[in-house]
Amino acid sequence: METAILVALGLVVGLAIAGLAVFVARTRTPAEDPAAAQRAAEQATAAQLADQRIIELGARVQAMGELLAKAQTQLQSSVHERLDAVTQHLGTSVQNATRHTTENLQKLNERLAVIDNAQRNLTDLASQVTSLQSVLTNKQSRGAFGQARMESIVQDGLPKGAYEFQYTLSNRTRPDCCVFMPDKRPLVIDAKFPLEGVTAFREARSDDEKRLATQRLRQDVTRHFSEIADKYLIPGETHEMALMFVPSESVYAEIYDNFDDLVQKAYRARVVMVSPALLMLAIQVVQQIQKDARMREAADQIRDEVGHLMGDIGRLGDRVRKLQQHFNQSNEDVRQALISIEKIETRGERIRQVEVGELEEASDDIGPMRRLGAAE
Repeated sequence: METAILVALGLVVGLAIAGLAVFVARTRTPAEDPAAAQRAAEQATAAQLADQRIIELGARVQAMGELLAKAQTQLQSSVHERLDAVTQHLGTSVQNATRHTTENLQKLNERLAVIDNAQRNLTDLASQVTSLQSVLTNKQSRGAFGQARMESIVQDGLPKGAYEFQYTLSNRTRPDCCVFMPDKRPLVIDAKFPLEGVTAFREARSDDEKRLATQRLRQDVTRHFSEIADKYLIPGETHEMALMFVPSESVYAEIYDNFDDLVQKAYRARVVMVSPALLMLAIQVVQQIQKDARMREAADQIRDEVGHLMGDIGRLGDRVRKLQQHFNQSNEDVRQALISIEKIETRGERIRQVEVGELEEASDDIGPMRRLGAAE
């Protein structure tokens, strides 16, 4: 806009200078000689041409100014439209960005809440592991832990009366649990597994420590299953096998992988080492055995009941057949009664026809007599 104004001002100044030159040329006195007159004529012609050019230039300047004004108006309208579009687009973009930012912040807060919850769970789990570790470091606490885990497995798998904790045997020993088999002989379960040797074996770093820990583990486990076999396996009173409960799956797997000869030695001593999963499986097998035994005990009673049931079915068949005979006799009696009813109806119809005929004959006889009396 400023450029257009400067151009217009320049054109106006040029027109003013040209007009001033024409005015000066016209105000000069023509010379007396013909040459001066010719020059004056030429100057007048030039002045006229200049006037025409000035007029044309003014018209062009005016047209150019109008074009510039129109172009400026169009440019301003276009600029305003562009600015409005850009402003609207920018507002929409800002709103979308704000909405997306809010949604992302909300999701981030939810994830942070989940992370905080997981962190609290991890903290609680770490505290529980620490407390469990402190429990397992004490021998009495460790024994109580194994006893509690074994009792929960047995209680969940067997009904009451099928087992007993701290059951007293004839030799005054009291195993941790006795599961009563169908032959009334208890299956002994011991839950006092020695974990000190396993802990030392895990914590050993050098070869000498590993060797000493291996020797200690073998001695502790061998001494323990030997005590189980000596105290709890009583011929004729207890079951031929006893279970040595290992309260940890990882400990059982480590012994089974690294000390298979020790497992076989315990088996030859009629002591079977079981993990929590294997104890659950053994309890399920015992439960099925007890169920089969109860089914065998009830087999005679079932046969007697089946015999009574068959007798009841035979008597029911006889009574149904007698009832069928009664129904057949009733049907025959009903049929005879219907025949009698049909005969009675037939005879009644004959009697009614006879009575109607007699009445018609009587009326025919009375008619002439009435006519005769009227004539007399």
